Amino acid sequence: MNLWKHFKTITKHKILVMQGCFKVGLYWRGIAHDMSKYSPTEFFNGVRYFQGYRSPISAEREDKGYSEAWMHHKGRNRHHYEYWTDMNLETRQYESRPMPRKYLVEMVMDRRAACMTYQGDAYTDASAWEYYARSRERKNMHPELQQQLELLLQMLRDEGEEKTFRYIKEVVLAGKPFPWEQEREE
Repeated sequence: MNLWKHFKTITKHKILVMQGCFKVGLYWRGIAHDMSKYSPTEFFNGVRYFQGYRSPISAEREDKGYSEAWMHHKGRNRHHYEYWTDMNLETRQYESRPMPRKYLVEMVMDRRAACMTYQGDAYTDASAWEYYARSRERKNMHPELQQQLELLLQMLRDEGEEKTFRYIKEVVLAGKPFPWEQEREE
């Protein structure tokens, strides 16, 4: 039974991300989004730990102390900031790197769709920001990415989807400067 429920959940999520990406003209990212979730490593762990109200990755982590599905997923999907970690040759430490804008946008669509999928009717435009604000992931993100992501999630929260998607299309994906970049140029 969990097999069908998990399949429907990840497919619903993928379709929601695809719809968001299509609205801003990011067609290939929408189509390619999260294809690894259908791979045996991710899919069968997802079935085993399926709960329906949160990601199975959390349950797998609680059970085993790590998530094999997550390690597989983050290494194959560029819209996760963890993908953009590499060794700094000077310090010999692993560090976050900046993320290209198309993956930043896919990340926003991913977070929005995850909230829509798991919250259902309780979803609001503030949901992705609220989830992010409760997390501790900021400390691991590249500062530039953190600033960009926070701007977009706050804009979604405060100004809604239509205005945020327009900004993404006309500014972010068009390669125009973010507000703090404009200030530096002046």
